[in-house]
Amino acid sequence: MDLFYYSKRPIIGAYYYTGWHPLKEREKHLGPNWTEWELVLNAPPRFDGHDQPKIPLLGPYDDRRPETLRLQQSLARSFGIDFFCFGAFWSRGERFFEAPLDDAFLKNGGAEGFPFCVMWANRLPRKVLPVKIRPKEVIEESRRVTTDIDDFLNLIKTFEKLYFRRRNYVKFKGAPLFLIFDSTFFLRELGIDSARTAILEAKRYLAACGYEGGLYIIAVNPVLNSSKGQPDFMALYKEAGFDAITHYVFLPHWKGPYVQDYEELMIERSSQWQLFRERSNMPYFPSVATGWDATPRGAIFEKKRPKRYPWWPIVLGNSPELFSKYLVKALKFSLKENPIGLSFVASMNEWSEGHYLEPCSRFGFGWLRGVLEAKQRIEGVHTSLNRS
Repeated sequence: MDLFYYSKRPIIGAYYYTGWHPLKEREKHLGPNWTEWELVLNAPPRFDGHDQPKIPLLGPYDDRRPETLRLQQSLARSFGIDFFCFGAFWSRGERFFEAPLDDAFLKNGGAEGFPFCVMWANRLPRKVLPVKIRPKEVIEESRRVTTDIDDFLNLIKTFEKLYFRRRNYVKFKGAPLFLIFDSTFFLRELGIDSARTAILEAKRYLAACGYEGGLYIIAVNPVLNSSKGQPDFMALYKEAGFDAITHYVFLPHWKGPYVQDYEELMIERSSQWQLFRERSNMPYFPSVATGWDATPRGAIFEKKRPKRYPWWPIVLGNSPELFSKYLVKALKFSLKENPIGLSFVASMNEWSEGHYLEPCSRFGFGWLRGVLEAKQRIEGVHTSLNRS
């Protein structure tokens, strides 16, 4: 799928979390058959009116099974999702959670040609859940993924063989679409000069492989305000060789109040999209989340809740109607401001963080209908303009 040929159409990519099966690194701590469904299905309400647990209407699943991916593709096609953006865990050649993409999707369900791309999840999965300790850092050092120029080029070469060369891999003007989840950490880890060299070498390698444009690389989760003593990263993404920026979940204030309102947040966040585009001097593709509540991943503390992930914050007041409203705004923004009308949704299936499109017991197929309605509204507007 080449997005360039759909520049005047709304395009929706849904992030996909590949963590719904047992992980061998967790067996020692949690047992051989443990999955995050244990957390999701048994999540207790933390206060009166707290919407937990969130129950999948179609039941829990194993995302290593081809039938799981075929059903998810069918839902995506039916409700206006154009492609999946799979999280791909890589740490110096070691892979995690790769079976849903490599086996269930590409060897089986992907045979139908449903478009996809990958986002490098440059941190390690948690080995122990729910989170029981209170580390000072949200991302413990044990989960950090180090890299360098050679490692990054090895990643790109590996992903080219596994993914980029496939006919249904998403491209922009011939260049594979590739996202880096923690783009700020990537710049901090390598430094601006090495990051620029790594990205440039990756683009040159892919261009030599026959990909026009080399690589279209998107920085995920950019920050407007750098920490004290840190450089202004908004000015560095383009300098490092990134082609665009976006977010994964751009919704709550991570250090704000414990309970936050969905529509108030979306009003604020949508007003900042233009600022990200201007400050970065690059295309900014909005990402609209259906909600946020990661409390299933956190142990219960009787006396005091930690003011950090996954216990804090919680977003309330979200609904398919409000989500659809702001997805319309996101698509309009991209069609007006960017070379392609691309927006992301967080996410297809991050149940343990409270943002998902799959049917649930509370809203039924409401989240998916919200995607379809948003797309139909935008396509209706463009159809009318083309006919006039």
